[in-house]
Amino acid sequence: MTERPLSGIRVLDLTNVLAGPYCSYHLMLLGAEVVKVEQPGRGDLARSLGPDPELNRAGIGASFLAQNAGKKSLVLDLKDPADRADFEDLVRGADVLLENFRAGVLDRIGYGPERLRELNGRLVSCAITGFGQSGPMSSAPAYDQIIQGLSGMMSITGTTDTAPLRVGFPVSDSLGGLGAALAISAALLGRERTGEGAHLDVSMLEVSLSAMGWAVSNYLISGVDPEPMGDQNATAAPSGTFEAADGGLNIAANRQEQFETLCRLAGLPHLLEDPRFAEREARKIHRAELNAELNAALRQKTAAEWETTLSAAGVPAARVLSVPEAVELEQLGHRGFFTDLPYPDGSGRTLRISGNGVLVDGRPPHPDQPPPLLGEHNEERHRLIARWRAESRASGVLGS
Repeated sequence: MTERPLSGIRVLDLTNVLAGPYCSYHLMLLGAEVVKVEQPGRGDLARSLGPDPELNRAGIGASFLAQNAGKKSLVLDLKDPADRADFEDLVRGADVLLENFRAGVLDRIGYGPERLRELNGRLVSCAITGFGQSGPMSSAPAYDQIIQGLSGMMSITGTTDTAPLRVGFPVSDSLGGLGAALAISAALLGRERTGEGAHLDVSMLEVSLSAMGWAVSNYLISGVDPEPMGDQNATAAPSGTFEAADGGLNIAANRQEQFETLCRLAGLPHLLEDPRFAEREARKIHRAELNAELNAALRQKTAAEWETTLSAAGVPAARVLSVPEAVELEQLGHRGFFTDLPYPDGSGRTLRISGNGVLVDGRPPHPDQPPPLLGEHNEERHRLIARWRAESRASGVLGS
């Protein structure tokens, strides 16, 4: 396969910070051409976010660099008639328009779903918001932290003593971006059948609840109120984090044969005869006693030794790593997960960014250029508009 799945798809990206840029980053990795439309003077708010103040002042904060490689940047003032005209020409040539303004903002500036449909009947427009475009909470401001709390996610993160806790990264933003990317890809496929675009309304709250899976369905279906379990897995025992000689070790002996193998390798065959641990439900009830037995045995070797021994015997087990340790895993290097690019400021430094975890015909998709400086592609915007319109006409798109 010489082209990526979304090669030839043109994405107009009006988003800021994370959920939207994360979505368009995935579309770019899968082959789409992504053009960011940024506000004059400041651009994407993520340009000033990150742990390095120098990068923030330069408008290339780490938060921006992480999600925007391979994209182009145009600065347009949608209050300026000439810029509005250029924007509308871009819409006419686009396949996708992505935005994450608060609900109703794009409509108020004259580009609601009906107007976008008038400009381009084949356009797939996608709005990502905290709560969706309708309903009593639709106009409320929302960040990842707000969604984590409202979704119930924080209430089941941590232990009974420490919950509620925020998940250690902006998981609701990321889920919102992935949900949008999935919906956009499906809508583009549907357009091939119907010839018509679609308007997609993505709610981060709803996507987060959907992704919480068993925690939500256990309550809805079985009436079981989820509780924070810390580093333990509520569905099985022994399944959680245990104590090796040098640190944490995750074990998920969820099946009976895995538990039996674990007991044998840990030198604890007597546990198999103990009625407290003989079968799955009993082990869950007596989790604390079982964990104490296992921890005493597991402390005799390092986490790496147990990982090797248990994994080879078919028992899922692995060390608990820090982020600096995780990014050095040989597995990630083998798969080509990271890409090295030059910093966009011409400093000569190397920028390392993540991929999407997908191989296409055996090859990892990589961005071919670093994240853009603010307005870096403004000088070519009229050439870009002309090319997009020509490509859309060639594919049968007739904007007004």
